[in-house]
Amino acid sequence: MSSDKKPLPFIYQFASGAIAGVSEILVMYPLDVVKTRVQLQVGGGSAGSEAYTGMLDCFSKIIKNEGVGTLYRGISAPILMEAPKRATKFAANDEWGKFYRNLFGIEKMNQQLSILTGATAGATEAFVVVPFELVKIRVQDRASAHLYKGPLDCALKIIRNEGILSMYNGLEATLWRHIFWNAGYFGVIFKTRQLIPKSESSTQQTINDLIAGSIGGTAGTIVNTPFDVVKSRIQNTIKVEGVTPKYNWAFPSVFTVYREEGFGALYKGFMPKVLRLGPGGGILLVVFTACMDFFRTLQ
Repeated sequence: MSSDKKPLPFIYQFASGAIAGVSEILVMYPLDVVKTRVQLQVGGGSAGSEAYTGMLDCFSKIIKNEGVGTLYRGISAPILMEAPKRATKFAANDEWGKFYRNLFGIEKMNQQLSILTGATAGATEAFVVVPFELVKIRVQDRASAHLYKGPLDCALKIIRNEGILSMYNGLEATLWRHIFWNAGYFGVIFKTRQLIPKSESSTQQTINDLIAGSIGGTAGTIVNTPFDVVKSRIQNTIKVEGVTPKYNWAFPSVFTVYREEGFGALYKGFMPKVLRLGPGGGILLVVFTACMDFFRTLQ
């Protein structure tokens, strides 16, 4: 993440990213369940027991009608996903950073390169996460959750009923989601670290990383939420042979949601998403940096 520190081999970057990812998901997962429920709801919602008027209403109705455990429904898929996902994010960001610095003959990272490497790392990460995201969304959705005994059963039924390639349903939308989020996240982290005072202690370093990561996570969330909304809808659509899905490709789906439900619908689930990925982005950066520093002491 920082060109001022001693670089470490890929395996240490991968391990640090994996530990950071699992730490973040254990703390923030209930917000992801709420975000997905709100995004999948077509229309404005109502006061009925089957609809949500917002984040807090969704939280309370899930707990009241389905139990607290539902807030962790489907977590095994994200847990299995988070290690390779976040590991790929940070390791790919560092490796692509080296590639672009060599390609352009630039000794140190700048904000433009941080945005470019973040976007490329996001595209790399997307290929890893799509099958896990697909299973997570199917299990989280109240309308389809009863069809599956768990994430593994969900994956097997998708493959049997829709074909193995359906596990990559929504890849294109996921690519855009991760490209925009990572470009915003790493680009803003780089700029924020330039603006805040340099740390004089490990405690101040942790605070600085928490601030930079939270701001970066918030920026990434602002720019990528419309693609996250349509990705959820695309992946929750069961493929039927001979039928063109309503939500199929990212940009046409964005226009469909905008035309039918208005601009605000493109930011459905934004509040739980930003509450998760703002502070969550801070947790990711803090844990990743701490792990990398620990591995440096072993070197």
